[in-house]
Amino acid sequence: MLILGLDPGSNRTGYGLIESRGGRLRAVAYGVIQAPRDTPFLERLPLLARQLEDLIRSTRPDAVAAEDIFLARNTRVALKLGHVRGAALLPVLTAGIPVHEYAARLVKKSVTGFGGAEKEQVRRMVRILLGVREEIRLLDASDALAVAICHAHAGPGLLPGSGTARA
Repeated sequence: MLILGLDPGSNRTGYGLIESRGGRLRAVAYGVIQAPRDTPFLERLPLLARQLEDLIRSTRPDAVAAEDIFLARNTRVALKLGHVRGAALLPVLTAGIPVHEYAARLVKKSVTGFGGAEKEQVRRMVRILLGVREEIRLLDASDALAVAICHAHAGPGLLPGSGTARA
């Protein structure tokens, strides 16, 4: 099974594609989608959607796992993140791929054993769990891989806080 993990962010959206076969996990591809810095926020959204559409078309994942919405202190930041999530999930849902959402604490617990783990700890464990030798430079990419790992470990609906949406 190919699982695409997504970590939507207002500046960068991390993605991580893993293969889960017979209880073994392997990283297939990972990175970030990022518009040029001077691109106005609203113009970033269609760029993100198109790039994810291309990624989905070329990789054909069986499922997508995304970090669930979290509570933000700043409403403006939360609204922007909501816009980004919508732009990121639209191509997935249009393609008819099941979307599974996981709370950030659940993702961290699934990968490190501790729901309050730091991002560096998550990055180290992602490398170990997937057998990635080179350093994963961007935290957005390692976070996306962590969401995919969480889904591979949990399966849809097996852990509290996981949910499924279909097109």
